[in-house]
Amino acid sequence: MRTKASKQKEAIRFVEYFVTGGVWFWSGYVLIVLLDNHIGLFLANLVGNGVGLSLNFLLERAWVFKSKRAAKLAITARRYVIYTVLNAFLLNYLILYVLQRRGIEPEIGQFIAAGFFTVWNYVWYRAWVFRGKNKIW
Repeated sequence: MRTKASKQKEAIRFVEYFVTGGVWFWSGYVLIVLLDNHIGLFLANLVGNGVGLSLNFLLERAWVFKSKRAAKLAITARRYVIYTVLNAFLLNYLILYVLQRRGIEPEIGQFIAAGFFTVWNYVWYRAWVFRGKNKIW
């Protein structure tokens, strides 16, 4: 059974996660929208999410999930890269591509994808990427 303090701590963690997700979203969004017509959707997605994810990793590791031990950096970074390649780059691109084929441009599609990834990423970050020695939940 979870205590009131642990529920409050998890709520604060989610708000912090939401803020760092905003850093990822807005930095990626601006770059995707600005670059789409110049270098194509795939490369724009790669550049935009590359910048956003780099900022996100630093904030998630140090602030949200407080995984500061140097020994864990390699493990955490490897998990983050694996997760990110599969989800943020490939899945985000597929979502944007499918939406674009249905007439929804990346300017709007990125908001739709962000809604999905807000919940999806939190679960995976908490359960696997930034998991500590403590219980998952």
